[in-house]
Amino acid sequence: MNTPDIPTAARQKLTEIATRILRVETLETRHSDRLDFYDTAVWSIRAALEAAYLAGVASAKAGAA
Repeated sequence: MNTPDIPTAARQKLTEIATRILRVETLETRHSDRLDFYDTAVWSIRAALEAAYLAGVASAKAGAA
């Protein structure tokens, strides 16, 4: 799968959000169903998406300042 080029700082923030909210150890593919797939509640997914959105907003505001 081709992924867009995302700055390292943004990737680190996404990893932090995945770890903190979704309890995902890593976002790297490990080629194992047991390690790569998770049973996650929709409210956790929503919280992670909201955190990522807010991180993007904060980053954009910091860049505009």
